[in-house]
Amino acid sequence: MIADQAQALRGLVADQRRASNAPRARTLAITSGKGGVGKTTMSVNLSVQLAQMGRRIVLIDADLGTANADVLCNVAPRGSLAHVVAGRMSLDEAMVDAPGGFRLVPGASGLAQMAALSEYERTRLMDQMHQLESAADLIMIDTGAGVGPNVLGFLVAVDEVLVVTTPEPTAITDAYALIKTLVRAKREQNEEPSVRVLVNQVRDEDEAKAVYDRVAAVCQRFLQITPRLAGHVVSDARVSLSVRRRTPFVLESPSSLASTCLNRLAHRLDRHAAQPPGRSLFRRMTGWLVG
Repeated sequence: MIADQAQALRGLVADQRRASNAPRARTLAITSGKGGVGKTTMSVNLSVQLAQMGRRIVLIDADLGTANADVLCNVAPRGSLAHVVAGRMSLDEAMVDAPGGFRLVPGASGLAQMAALSEYERTRLMDQMHQLESAADLIMIDTGAGVGPNVLGFLVAVDEVLVVTTPEPTAITDAYALIKTLVRAKREQNEEPSVRVLVNQVRDEDEAKAVYDRVAAVCQRFLQITPRLAGHVVSDARVSLSVRRRTPFVLESPSSLASTCLNRLAHRLDRHAAQPPGRSLFRRMTGWLVG
């Protein structure tokens, strides 16, 4: 059965590669070692900021445990990633227009693990992912926290990973554990990951740099890689207020310190997006699913 699934998916890869030579979107996963560090808030607001810069942005809420990007955006989804997997909707049908101009694929809490999907469900999901790649400039994936198989599958598949942490010791430790697991998984494929660290909820740039230096030092010592510093976002009461109001803070308080930080991050990522992407998300995820 596994061999049949692998053959079917590899055949689909070949068919899709022949069908389209269109430029494809870059892919970015936003993740964290532990929950509560503001990962989804960063995902939503970064999507808004990039969309307002004129980029076609799709955010996929792939937190299969506590999907809530639609709540932060105050939108009523027609469907979710679960409907796509089940074949009841296409990704395009499940997507909703979100505040600020990006498109959101709502998640579904409690979605079955990818490893348990049937051949039909796997093939359909991969086909939908491939079609999405030609309709966006950047596909952002808000993963769950931690190092579970679902999270790792997305992290291995994307062009770049943005790890969100805070100055809390547990958040820093878990961020390193996540990076370590990702590095090992990528090296099994004879690849090196592209990792950036975003330090959230800091007093100022100096505190952010101190946190980054701790993460970078232990990564260099034990993993022989140095993740790049993506930037930082300062603690700002208007962020919490916007969450309660279910409005992205870059829209509600565009001149706030937190919004200024997000604007800088968006411009850094936008410059980086000009680099040619690697293998498509479709091909990477197919390799992950079929082993």
